[in-house]
Amino acid sequence: MLMNTHETRLKALRDALRAHDLDGFVVPICDEHMSEYVGAYARRLEWLTGFAGSAGSAVVLRDRAAMFVDGRYTLQVRDQVDARFYDYEQVPASTPAAWLAMHAPNGARIGYDAWLHTRAWADAATRALAPRGASLVAVAHNPIDAIWADQPAPSAAPAVPHGIDHAGADHHAKRAAVAEWLKQNACDAVVIAALDSVAWLFNIRGSDVACTPVALAFAVVHADGTADLFLAPEKVTPELVAHLGEGVRLVARDGFVPALTALAGKRVGVDPERSVAAIFQALDAAGATIAPLTDPVLLPKAVKNPVEIAGHRAAQARDGAAVVRFLHWLERVAPDGGQTELSASARLEGERRATNALIDLSFDTISGAGPNGAIVHYKADETTNRAITPNSVYLVDSGGQYRDGTTDITRTVWIGPDAPNAEVRDRFTRVLKGHIALARATFPVGTVGAQLDVLARQFLWAAGLDYAHGTGHGVGSFLSVHEGPQRIAKAQGGQAGTAQALLPGMIVSNEPGYYRAGAYGIRIENLVLVEPRTIAGAEGDFLGFVPLTHVPIDRRMIELALLDAGERGWIDAYHADVRAILAPLLDGADRAWMEAATAPL
Repeated sequence: MLMNTHETRLKALRDALRAHDLDGFVVPICDEHMSEYVGAYARRLEWLTGFAGSAGSAVVLRDRAAMFVDGRYTLQVRDQVDARFYDYEQVPASTPAAWLAMHAPNGARIGYDAWLHTRAWADAATRALAPRGASLVAVAHNPIDAIWADQPAPSAAPAVPHGIDHAGADHHAKRAAVAEWLKQNACDAVVIAALDSVAWLFNIRGSDVACTPVALAFAVVHADGTADLFLAPEKVTPELVAHLGEGVRLVARDGFVPALTALAGKRVGVDPERSVAAIFQALDAAGATIAPLTDPVLLPKAVKNPVEIAGHRAAQARDGAAVVRFLHWLERVAPDGGQTELSASARLEGERRATNALIDLSFDTISGAGPNGAIVHYKADETTNRAITPNSVYLVDSGGQYRDGTTDITRTVWIGPDAPNAEVRDRFTRVLKGHIALARATFPVGTVGAQLDVLARQFLWAAGLDYAHGTGHGVGSFLSVHEGPQRIAKAQGGQAGTAQALLPGMIVSNEPGYYRAGAYGIRIENLVLVEPRTIAGAEGDFLGFVPLTHVPIDRRMIELALLDAGERGWIDAYHADVRAILAPLLDGADRAWMEAATAPL
């Protein structure tokens, strides 16, 4: 039997492992910056296995292999990764380290790329392997790079200034704040490794990662406020040099490790969650003292300043009008047939591009018709592209990158002409009730996302239902669509961010869902802003959410009998805001459709 492409690649990797006296190798979706979304050159897991999700890893031994994904990808991994060659493992119930502890041969040498894993991961894997007399071995060169003949090169696109009219704060002031943080923590320098942190700190953006406007760069900030910015020379322009000015030394990217070595004898802050093991290894070898501290840029980046908030509101209104034009088109044409997941996502992107302000999508559009909507992070392609059929559920999760803000919205709609059945209406309304409960929440300062998560799930739980993803994630300002440290999710081991208190100025998503495998998916997502709440007689300071996303919610899918008066009032008030914000941006039939779609219940 002829071997398929991924079988051939798996065999080639095993041959490479034998040549280097390795018994196994761990392959994550990651780059040197611990990014969620990575450049094409770093998509080693997809090249090896076919898995195209944004989170996952594989472990390859000489005689077996396994794929590890979380609940978002339970269905997708089975469609994309051949079960003949890989076991399917569910995170967090299983992990690569735990699997290796069970399946690695006694005395095995398991390879890993120290530029693609955290130090904590390497330590945990080392401990897991110890009872078998096995060891974890940092490879000098990633073996996949040696067998990936047409591996793309890292992007050479220039890094570009992000003006203060959008950033709202000067990068000199941001570096001064980091310098003060260094003094408070008795550090001489701090390594900034996360791409969005580098972008925010220096007020630069780039196009090195699809859907995320960042430039491939590392930075080291010193206690005097000066900084070294490491990026490829071809990315440097006169405009960038003028923007950065004095106090920022531009260094070629391959000068990063030598610069770490030069920190010998210094106390250096490094974020253990956002910096790869290789950075720690270089500093250890140099004799630096490592202070494991959270990235000082993380929280200031998450708490948006007034300029960023104003920009986000403008971007959301512009984006909302584009989504309304798309939904109006969809309602007109889809019941007649002839539309597909790909044609719909292309139309939606076209509406965003028609604003003449779209820089990029903020992630690959999730356009899920019928059963494909139940695949949480589904991405349609020519082989999976499904027709949008009459009398079915259609889910579309999408967003845009604009200079003034990043958007992310999910709407689930009914494709007529008949009315949705009772089960669909029930499930949609339970999701909607959870969305409303979270949107209406008032909570004391100090509340963390994990304490609020149950509000969104309670009505599904009452019917014995749930969803296998978080309820809310942070969103950047013309940056990452998934931004920490805040998160609304169940408090489980390994889920970072659920312990971060929500603060005024943070933006998070509100996106409960329900997914019936093989049938349909439902998700309702708005972005919301955390803001102070004034309560008469309050004994303490309280916060709440205000919606930033303004697009109609499909009234045809609501089971009105399941809503109480307060929930109906929230929907009518929300739709009134949609009309007020979007009416000036729409005209003709699109405006008439929006006004009808937001009529009081």
